[in-house]
Amino acid sequence: MRLLHADGTTVHLAYCTNVHAGDTLGEVLANLDRFVLPVRRHLGSDVLGVGLWLAAPAARELANDATATDGLRRALARRGLETVTLNGFPYRGFQEPVVKQRVYHPDWSEQERLDYTVDCAAVLARLLPDDTARGSVSTLPFAWRAPWGAERHRAALDNLDRLSEALEGIEARTGRRVRVGLEPEPGCVVETTAEAAERLTGADPNRIGVSLDLCHLAVGFEDPDAALARIAGAGLAVTKAQVSAAVHAEDPADPATRRALAEFDEVRFLHQVRGRHPDGSVTARDDLPDALAGGEPLGDRAGDGSAVPWRVHFHVPLDLEPQPPLTATRDHTRSSLEALVGGDHAVTDHLEVETYTWGVLPDAARPRTDDDLARRIAGELAWARDHLLDLGLKETS
Repeated sequence: MRLLHADGTTVHLAYCTNVHAGDTLGEVLANLDRFVLPVRRHLGSDVLGVGLWLAAPAARELANDATATDGLRRALARRGLETVTLNGFPYRGFQEPVVKQRVYHPDWSEQERLDYTVDCAAVLARLLPDDTARGSVSTLPFAWRAPWGAERHRAALDNLDRLSEALEGIEARTGRRVRVGLEPEPGCVVETTAEAAERLTGADPNRIGVSLDLCHLAVGFEDPDAALARIAGAGLAVTKAQVSAAVHAEDPADPATRRALAEFDEVRFLHQVRGRHPDGSVTARDDLPDALAGGEPLGDRAGDGSAVPWRVHFHVPLDLEPQPPLTATRDHTRSSLEALVGGDHAVTDHLEVETYTWGVLPDAARPRTDDDLARRIAGELAWARDHLLDLGLKETS
């Protein structure tokens, strides 16, 4: 789906297919008919943007076979689908029964991560529509924060330099520019936009930037305008924004709130928790069950007895609120979109709805059939589209 910004920028709105299991090219193709085409039909859009997740085996197969990549491009076009962005964060097995910290492996100090990302970029360069200026690939923010030291960080920066050289080569061969954005995430080497500005100093700003996940931004209690100012001040581009929302618990000491939070305690994904104290400081737990177990350093009461609100890294549907007394950070998502594309110029031209947690939502909120999932993904896209229209963008396709 494309929308036109007042500055003349075409803003692409897509949804990310990492919600669908499938590591092989055959599974990717099957998912187009099983899920993606029904999403387009439910949305009623002539052309649907698809942020493809290609696991490492599928990315390698396509990168080594231009004919297969061209076949995928035709398969997308026949179904009224187009791809300008790939999710290159999960390496493989993202919808397996238990993922947790495995999603951060291999990390950016390892050759496998570089190879996978180059494969993604090479494939995307061939998938891009003819009239599209550039593509984007999102990737992990170096690694989980520990173990990490100066030697591994130097190796990661060297790999980013090699990535930039590979992206330059892809552009020289294909005429298509692909940028890679590291995605700040709670608990990682790069958790905040301030850390992105610091840690990415020296990276090629024309090809390496920041992929901004709005759920992660909200979990860290980051102000959108200040976050974008930090990124711009470091000379970095927002290569893509993932339109998402987190769980917010205003008073996590309240028994009803505690019970509602427990409904989000599941075993597949890591659900980092952050609490904001009255002095503005933010405390942390690495996973929701650790937070619910209580104790320091997170806390649910400040020294004066006031509540310490929590935000949980659990991507929740954009068009629905969780069970009260919990809420979603949708106001933060709206403010972030306004900061990104609501001003005189568009900060980014790639927006990707990324709710990959439909299969692990509390039971009452979980889709029951494939078509129900497609319908509800379409509902999220409609929510994002309508908000963008309210910001003054115009739908073009």
